[in-house]
Parts: sequence; structure tokens; C-alpha cells
Amino acid sequence: MGLYFVSRSLYEQGQVDKIRLEGIQLACIIGTDDWERQLKQKLLLDLVLELDLSVAGQSDRLEDTIDYVAVVNAVTDLARDSQYLMIEALAEAIAQRLLEEPPVDAVSVVLNKGASVKGAKNVAVTIRRSKVS
Repeated sequence: MGLYFVSRSLYEQGQVDKIRLEGIQLACIIGTDDWERQLKQKLLLDLVLELDLSVAGQSDRLEDTIDYVAVVNAVTDLARDSQYLMIEALAEAIAQRLLEEPPVDAVSVVLNKGASVKGAKNVAVTIRRSKVS
């Protein structure tokens, strides 16, 4: 993904830096009903990546942070190629994929399926995963 491992100085002192990517549009086969397995459905994804941004903040260089475009491409490709039954499983796969990147220490995933349940405007799951030290 074109990433770079950065210094931990301020981050280790308890400051948590975050990058938010909101409203990422995904299209994938997902669901347990027969009709859901026939056509790709549109999902909306919000991500919060926790990582040290101090070096990038000082250097103003893409090489010192995570590439947002690469993140969006990675999760879009993952979803497109998947056929999970549950949005919980897709959210977990997205979190695990992003934790593979060296600078990402933790990730929050909010995956919205829209009005897939009668009487509900939206169905969503929210998970947070972090690397085990």
C-alpha cells in the first residue's frame, strides 16, 4: 500500500492520532436470504485508523503516513471479491486487513447495510480491533 513505519515519540506518550475515512461506497454479495445472494448490494463504510501521525505532520510527506487512496482501494477490492453472509464477518475482514499495515495500531469499522430489515432505516455494525503487543 505504499506505507512507511513512523516514530512513536508523542504517540507512546498517550496521544492517539486518528485518520477518518467516511462514506466509502462498497458493492458486494452479502446476506443470508436468497435474493441477497443474487446481486451486489451497496454498503457504506466509515473507518477510523489509529496511528502515529507526528512524523507526517512535521514532514508533510505522503511517505510518512498511510496512503488514503490505497486504504480505500484495499477495502473496496476486499468487499468486491467477498461473499460473506454477515456484515459482522465483512467488518472483521476489513479490520484484519488494515491491521496488516505496519503503521496502523488500531482500527474502528462502521459498516452500514441500509434498509435491509423491514422497519429499520439502517442496519450497521461497529467494531474496533487493535494489534496485540
